[in-house]
Amino acid sequence: QVQLAESGGGLVQAGGSLRLSCKASGTFRRIDTMAWYRQAPGKQRELVAAITSHGSTSYAESVKGRFSISRDADKSSIYLQMDSLKPEDTAIYYCQADFARIFQVGTFAAWGQGTQVTVSS
Repeated sequence: QVQLAESGGGLVQAGGSLRLSCKASGTFRRIDTMAWYRQAPGKQRELVAAITSHGSTSYAESVKGRFSISRDADKSSIYLQMDSLKPEDTAIYYCQADFARIFQVGTFAAWGQGTQVTVSS
């Protein structure tokens, strides 16, 4: 199983920056794509950014040019650099990872507990 631990959330003024971190641990054969999702009050969870094991990235239109996702060389940690933050970026941010288990076919999903990001106007 994979456990994901997020950190780096907090309160920031509009226009400011935050950097989120997510570290995967546990027993697994490999980790594939990792991603950041967010969920604002009263809204559905949405994909913010994703990065494959080969380093390919994708972003939601609303964060392109402002957010940047990266991954450590060991591929078990990802980061989300968030610049030019807006009040509408306020949400709980979740780390997600697709992984393969040892001695088991298929790909499974793991989720972190989430970290709160609040952007004040």
